[in-house]
Parts: sequence; structure tokens; C-alpha cells
Amino acid sequence: MSITLRQLKYFIAAAELGQISQAAIQLAISQSAITSAIRELEETVGTALFVRGAHGVTLTHSGRTFLNHAYNILSSVDEALRMPAAAEEVSGRLLLAASYTVIGYFLPYHLQRLSQQYPRLDIQLHELNRSAIEEGLIANRYDMAVLLTSNVANPDLAVEHFFGSPRRLWLPARHPLLAADAVTLEDVSREPFIMLTVDEAAYTALRYWNETPFKPDVRLRTSSVEAVRSMVANGSGVALLSDMVYRPWSLEGRRIETVQLKDPIPPMNVGLAWRRGAEVSPAMQVVRDYFRHAYMAQRGGAG
Repeated sequence: MSITLRQLKYFIAAAELGQISQAAIQLAISQSAITSAIRELEETVGTALFVRGAHGVTLTHSGRTFLNHAYNILSSVDEALRMPAAAEEVSGRLLLAASYTVIGYFLPYHLQRLSQQYPRLDIQLHELNRSAIEEGLIANRYDMAVLLTSNVANPDLAVEHFFGSPRRLWLPARHPLLAADAVTLEDVSREPFIMLTVDEAAYTALRYWNETPFKPDVRLRTSSVEAVRSMVANGSGVALLSDMVYRPWSLEGRRIETVQLKDPIPPMNVGLAWRRGAEVSPAMQVVRDYFRHAYMAQRGGAG
């Protein structure tokens, strides 16, 4: 069995973050995909790379040694991919708009990677809500935007989706619904509900609630993801939010569990938007290509 680039990427993410769940969120894939890739990698190299514990994973001595090799391999691959463009390296300024959730839970990792690959590319980031982003793109104040694309309906904008982050029910540890064979929105309607409002989360939630005869028993509306996390972890309510913003621990160190609902819940889609018909500059093109390559590779299209 040969080692793949996909396995190395998943291994590095797990090693850097110390938790399979966090690596899955960063890479926008399932935890089982990372677990399987690491298991295959350990079988190939013939030794354990991690020690598994209740609070995450820790590198073994062999794992630390292998991590250095993995860094070197991926660095060499990145360098090889950049070689054809070395004679005409992309430079210039890109005015990039992004929404709150995207900036907080998605973009930092990718901005760092883009700065490594294109050091002469000046990305100027602006945080705005969706309506302001759409208006700014149409008015040419911004070149592109990374945002939650599910609510973008302006026909003057071109949209390209990266991935859909599944929405799951957040529960405190030892909640009775964790032992249920299946959990539905009807079950959730009987629980105190913490409603996130930032990035039109409440509007999106009400769309799928309105397709049922049930309503959430909203006890708190808040724009703070950390407030939702703490309220759920401390047993004050439950929430329905995407894997992208999920973290297993509250600020107080209390555990948060997740459950997949039986009812169909739309994912939180993330992607790019730009003004339809706008001239695609070299800076815009490399950003589009970067995300296309990153998410095609993460879905198994490369490696």
C-alpha cells in the first residue's frame, strides 16, 4: 500500500490540532475520513503515529519523526506545483470581502497558505454582512468574497461553492437525547433552544423549521457562538449549528456533544462570489484555483 498526499494532509492536520474533530472541521470533511486515512498510514509505515486519549491525540516518538518527513514531502510538492509559474509569479492586490463566520472559522488557515504560495499577492480582507458584501461586489468596491453562499440569490453575482458543512444538534454531556436511537426536530422542539443570529443563522434555521409543524422553544437569541457553546455545555439549552463552528469544549471546559438529526437539515454552504461578467484578474484566478484544488483534493480527487 502506497502513501498518498491526502493521508499526509490529514495526518498533519490531526497532529497540529491534537484532535480528529478539529482536523475534520478545518478540512471540511468527516472525522471518519481522517481516522481511516491515519489508520491506513499507520498500517503502511508499520507503527503507531498517535496515542489516542479521551481529549484527543498525541504524537508518538515515531509520529513526531514522521511529521517532519510529512512536512518535507508536502513542501516539495507545493514547490513543484509552483515551478511552472515561477517565471511569471502572480502579484498585485486583491480586495476580498468575507462574513463573520467565514473569517472566524474558515479563512485564517487558507490566508496563511495563500501568503506562502503567493508572497507577492496582497490580499486586503474586509469583514461585512452578506447584504453589504453583495452591494460592494456589484459596486466594484471588492473583487471577490468568501461567504456563506446558501442565501446568495442576486442574479448579478457568480457563485462557486466549496463545500457544505453539516448542521448537527449540539447537546451537553449526558443529555438523554444522546442515548436515543433517532432524534428529530419534534424532539428538539421540546428542549430549550439557543438561537444563533450572526450571519443570518436565525433566518436560515427558521426556513427548515417552517417546513415542519414544530417550532423551536427559543430561550436566547445571540450573535455570539461562544455564548451558544457555553449555554449548551452548561445545560441551559440545545442548538443546531454547523460542524465548521463546532468545538467540543466550552470556555469553562465543559463537553459539548453532537447528534445527527433524522430530519433533513441543509448544510451551511461556503464558497466564493464575484460580480458576474467582471474581468477575472490574475489575483482572482489564483484564489479561485487555490480553493478548487484544495477542496477537490480533500474530496479524494488528488493524492
